[in-house]
Amino acid sequence: MPADDRIAIRAEKLTREYPMGDGQVRAVEDVSFEIPAGEFAALLGSSGSGKSTLLNLMAGLDRPTSGAIYALGRNLAEMSSQELAAYRSRTVGMVFQAFNLLPRMTLEENIELPLRLAEMDRAERARRVSEAAERVRLSARLTHRPTELSGGEQQRAAVARALVNRPAILLADEPTGNLDSATGDEIMRLLSEINSALGTTIVLVTHERERALQHARRMLYLRDGRLVSNGARP
Repeated sequence: MPADDRIAIRAEKLTREYPMGDGQVRAVEDVSFEIPAGEFAALLGSSGSGKSTLLNLMAGLDRPTSGAIYALGRNLAEMSSQELAAYRSRTVGMVFQAFNLLPRMTLEENIELPLRLAEMDRAERARRVSEAAERVRLSARLTHRPTELSGGEQQRAAVARALVNRPAILLADEPTGNLDSATGDEIMRLLSEINSALGTTIVLVTHERERALQHARRMLYLRDGRLVSNGARP
């Protein structure tokens, strides 16, 4: 399939099965959709509907049993492990419900970590970290460790770490799940700012429909592993 920079994510008859006992359980079943580049999409559904499985397939953290999943025109299912690692390093950023910050590192070191793993030049690393920290309004907290930050600040730090490689696609799995309502709204506004200012494609997994409706422009609903609704908001 030729690359199409107008489509960030494309799924074609995507299915993911897992063994369970003597049989198989289908976490995602025959799912097809497109998410245009620059879109803010929300993936909704109840617990066990397949949302996180689908997000992991988009991230290249899992492989489909059948079907295809394309990111910027490249089929993740056909990539080698090395190619998938490069994809996760350069093309996609991820934010999780758990902040996953390393407690012994400062905020600056946590944000810088993906760049160190990518063996980026030190001077460029410093520029990228400063840029990402400023984007999430944490420039004054770079010398602090995670335990010295509030929950909202830790999640903003996690967003900065996901942004530091300047990914084209940002995947967020229940990023407000560990936060109170006001702080969760703050994180959602930050994601909207990133989408608008940088043109980053965002795919948000959430069970909070009302919050998603305030920010996302495309809503995808999963039920029992199947896509039951997919549409852009007017």
